[in-house]
Amino acid sequence: MPIKVGDKLPDVTLYEGNPGNGVKLHSVFAGKKGVLLAVPGAFTPGCSKTHVPGYLENFDKFKGAGADVIACIATNDPFVMGAWAQAQNTGDKIRMLSDMNGEAVKQMDVGFDAMGCLRYRRFSMVIQDNVVKALNLQDAGEMTCSLADPTLEQVAKL
Repeated sequence: MPIKVGDKLPDVTLYEGNPGNGVKLHSVFAGKKGVLLAVPGAFTPGCSKTHVPGYLENFDKFKGAGADVIACIATNDPFVMGAWAQAQNTGDKIRMLSDMNGEAVKQMDVGFDAMGCLRYRRFSMVIQDNVVKALNLQDAGEMTCSLADPTLEQVAKL
């Protein structure tokens, strides 16, 4: 059963920049309010042209609404996520996290099989101290409710 509002994030290790830089997902959101954004893959057209850019363009609004952190997660390896971060110019605005072992996607039950590769369904979550406060889970191929604008409204309401 997929993760839902009120659930805690799984306490898994993700990777940032390279396979030697493990980051506990719980540490990213511990004591913080923020957004976890999931994408099916780095460099995919919708994610690169619309999804991540919307969060970058609205970064100051998210901060103004009280978001301490915005993180993006995918099952791509950390080198690919790092290269995508550079291509998207995320800088210190969006943390690009690799779930290269698929631990988080499996524990949250929010994945799909893409020709033998486990990928995330596109989503955005509003998180407060590791608890899911809002979840916008898309069906495969959709990109609507998990975009920046609806998620920003949810952050502002907390």
